[in-house]
Amino acid sequence: MKKEELTNMIKAHRAFMKYQDIDFESDQELKLQQPPLTKPITANLIIDLPKISDAKIVNSDITKVFYERRSHRVYTDEVMSLAQVSYVLWASQGVKEIRGKSYATIRTVASGGARHPFETYIVVRNCEGLNPGVYMYLPLTHQLAFLKELDDMQQVVSESVCGQVWASKANVMLYWSFVAYRAEWRYGPEAQRVALIDAGHVGQNLYLACSALGLGTCGIAAFDNEKCNTLLDLDGDEEFVVYCAPVGTIGSDEKAEQAFYAFVKEQGL
Repeated sequence: MKKEELTNMIKAHRAFMKYQDIDFESDQELKLQQPPLTKPITANLIIDLPKISDAKIVNSDITKVFYERRSHRVYTDEVMSLAQVSYVLWASQGVKEIRGKSYATIRTVASGGARHPFETYIVVRNCEGLNPGVYMYLPLTHQLAFLKELDDMQQVVSESVCGQVWASKANVMLYWSFVAYRAEWRYGPEAQRVALIDAGHVGQNLYLACSALGLGTCGIAAFDNEKCNTLLDLDGDEEFVVYCAPVGTIGSDEKAEQAFYAFVKEQGL
C-alpha cells in the first residue's frame, strides 16, 4: 500500500472514532419492530451451567484483582472446571434482569442503550463436564447450546486468530459476534462505534473474572474475520466476530511468559 493511501485510511479510521451529531430517525423512533434480545437458536443439546457461587474464587480482594489483572499467553494442561466456565461467561455477558416485557437486558457489563449487541461463542478444548466442540452461551437462561464438533480444533482455532498458535492451547476460546441490527435499530450509523466501546467492557470484565479465579486470558484483536465467521457459521454481514479471547489454566512459572517479551531486552527497548 502506498504511503498516501495508508495516510488516507488512517484519517478515515480516526474519523470513525469521533462522535458525529447526525440528524436521522432511528428505526426505534420510526416504531419499527425491535430485534430480539438474543439470537434465536436451535440446538439438540442444551446444558445447564453451574451456579456462579460454585466457582472457587482465589482472589476476593478487589484491589488485588485489579492489580493482578494481566494478559497470559501460556497455559497448562490442567482441566478447567465447568463452574469456572460458568463464571467467566456470566461475568462477561450475564443477564441480571429484563426491563419491560422484552425491551432490554441489564447485564454484568455496560452497553450503550442496554442494547448488548453481542453473542458469545465458546470453543471448548479441555473442560470438565463438556465434550470438545463449539458452543453458544444462552445468557437469558445461563445455559450452553452445543452447536457442533470440530475436527483439527487447535489448527482451526490458531488459523482463526492469524496463526497465533499459543491461543489454541487454552482450555477454551471465546468469540464475540456483533449482531448488527440489535444496535443499529436504536443508534443507526453510530451503532458500530458504540459497539466497539461496549466490546471493551466485555473484555475487561473477562480479565477481572479470570484474575479472581486464578485463570489466564488475553484479548485478541488480530483475527481472520472470514475464518472466524466460517468456524461459527455466521453470515459475516448481519453477524460477525469483533473480539476474541482464550481462557486457560496457568502455572506459577513465569519464564515462558517472559519469553514472549525477550525482544525487549534483545533490542534494548
